[in-house]
Amino acid sequence: MSTSRKFVRWHWIGLRIAGTSVQGISMQRIFIVGCPRSGTTLVQAMLARHPAILTLPETAFFEHLCGDLRWRWGDRDARPQRRRLRQRLGFAHKRARKALATLQRRLSCETTRSPWPLRTDHCVRCFVDLLDARAEAEGRTAWVEKTPYHLLYIPEIQRHVPDACFVHVIRPGEDVLASIADANLRFQNNNAFGGGTVHWSRRWNRAAQIHREYARQPQHHFVFLDDLVNDAQQEWHRLCGFLQIDATAELDASCDQQIADLRDEPWKRQAVDGLPGQARRKAENMFGPQVREWLRRQLTPYEELRRSCKGGEQRSVRYLFR
Repeated sequence: MSTSRKFVRWHWIGLRIAGTSVQGISMQRIFIVGCPRSGTTLVQAMLARHPAILTLPETAFFEHLCGDLRWRWGDRDARPQRRRLRQRLGFAHKRARKALATLQRRLSCETTRSPWPLRTDHCVRCFVDLLDARAEAEGRTAWVEKTPYHLLYIPEIQRHVPDACFVHVIRPGEDVLASIADANLRFQNNNAFGGGTVHWSRRWNRAAQIHREYARQPQHHFVFLDDLVNDAQQEWHRLCGFLQIDATAELDASCDQQIADLRDEPWKRQAVDGLPGQARRKAENMFGPQVREWLRRQLTPYEELRRSCKGGEQRSVRYLFR
């Protein structure tokens, strides 16, 4: 490849990764994160009703790219995976390249692309390019990727996609654990919610710790599920203000974009229409007094978490000076 062609190629990639497409359109890259069963699907489906936004089912791309999911959660006895020499040298794991192939089939219906890039940074560029291109083809100016576990990979996402925005969705810990227990009982063939109450209480506390770490960061916004269902209009305007999208745009009657395969994830059925419903305190129905008292003592206090995140958000430069 000639020097001039290399310059054009890398200049083009730099524009894409900086948030500008080849056509000069500014593209918003948005990641919705949180502890599972916190309301991330509902927030994604609400945004999917907006004409400016493209979204898709969970990709788990950065989990495939970086690994160490259980260790990042802080699960008992979890250890970081041993990095092979090629990964220490910056080459991506084959899981990431397989995830790219799956994403390409989902977005463009193409069945082959050879070869996929070998290096980690190039894999991320391809990931962003695939989503940018699909959004542009549909005349949209933003895309939303919602994988709750990407909460654990924010440092890597920020390093590779520096203009990314993050929407943290937070729900009271008792209700998250009750919803997980309920899903595990009703959908017994799933592999998503096993481990028990102690296991998930540790994970919710870990999620709360991460939320707090980003409370004062300008590219992070916090949606509390109880606020959303109690005053959807106010929370919608706050969210749109952060994302710099038109809050008054005419929305689809319900979410028409595919955001989940309900055959594999039937627990998302009540959220995929993007219409907030009445808040339900599942903990009161799922747990007895002794378990609820144990949870009260073990879980990070919800109101303290709310004050930390809301207070930090109010001091955010991005939010105050828009």
